[in-house]
Amino acid sequence: MKEVFVRQERCLGCKSCELACAVAHSRSGSLFASLGESQTPRKRIYADYWQGRNFIINCRHCEEPLCARVCPTHALSKDLASGKVMQADERCIGCGMCQLACPFGVISRYLESKKTVKCDGCPDREIPACVGACPTRALLYVDSEALMQGKRQAVAQQLLTQGSAV
Repeated sequence: MKEVFVRQERCLGCKSCELACAVAHSRSGSLFASLGESQTPRKRIYADYWQGRNFIINCRHCEEPLCARVCPTHALSKDLASGKVMQADERCIGCGMCQLACPFGVISRYLESKKTVKCDGCPDREIPACVGACPTRALLYVDSEALMQGKRQAVAQQLLTQGSAV
């Protein structure tokens, strides 16, 4: 299963991921048209600056999601096929229990309805909007095993380079 992974050291703090996410989830799907929508588009990823560093925080689609466990209407549930924690908008009553339970603080609300919004992984797209918008490739959409293999290869290359320098 593919997931969104963050390479924090590459984040410039440009917020392209946030903007792309909000527009992708707007009714119109267009930046300029979305500005006039009755329900303000909301981002589902957070690019922040703290203690002199840029960082990105996104939904980790937890194996055992606390947000889904505390939802009184079962609006949130784990999709076993995709591994994503999905939201049934029509069931959400806007109580905010999932917001309080999320250990990453990545569930927000629509200002108008108070219903919650969270990352859905952009199921209608080949790659999530945030990943496609990142100019530095700080966001990757890959299988976790492929990512780990790439990391192992980078470490092996570094060890080989250091060994030949001795």
